[in-house]
Amino acid sequence: MSNVVNLNKFKKKKAKAERVKQAETNRRLHGRTLSERARDALQKKQLERGVDGARLESSAETPTQSEATPDAPAESED
Repeated sequence: MSNVVNLNKFKKKKAKAERVKQAETNRRLHGRTLSERARDALQKKQLERGVDGARLESSAETPTQSEATPDAPAESED
């Protein structure tokens, strides 16, 4: 004799497998996991902190090109 199969369990197992497959597809299509995003944000913050600590002067204090050479004549096409 053959074994008796509970169809409800079979249907549930099949539905779960389809949900897992759909979830995997969505993960590929729509981005990364929360932990990956958090890890990348932390790395970005640490990199910015390291770059800011290595700056010789802040970007607000750097002179623009017009301020750097005030005596230089402006080029014009006459």
